[in-house]
Amino acid sequence: QVQLVESGGGLVQAGGSLRLSCAASGRAFANYAMGWFRQSPGKERAFVAATSWSGGSTYYADSVKGRFTISRDNAKNTVYLQMNSLKPEDTAVYYCAGRPYTMAVTTVNGYNYWGQGTQVTVSS
Repeated sequence: QVQLVESGGGLVQAGGSLRLSCAASGRAFANYAMGWFRQSPGKERAFVAATSWSGGSTYYADSVKGRFTISRDNAKNTVYLQMNSLKPEDTAVYYCAGRPYTMAVTTVNGYNYWGQGTQVTVSS
């Protein structure tokens, strides 16, 4: 019953920046934690970043710390992922995920709702 729709992906050069958006609809998102994951061909879906929906705590994978920032606008039911200093290894399909709890987690099976994904390609 909850829909998540990602947007903002595209092709950028190494060192560039990109901002992804995830719009939620179908249910109120009070007390929902949100996360971003990514997956490239032949690899498992991997954690990128997460945030408590009702609080301000954020978490990041070591590979993106200092480069990526997760944020949210509760009035718009939208979560963002600002990606700076992009590297070719960041190339993947990026997925938005939500879970009906205040605490965020870093595992795929910890989330109940998923978007369709948006492609990010970083050229060298």
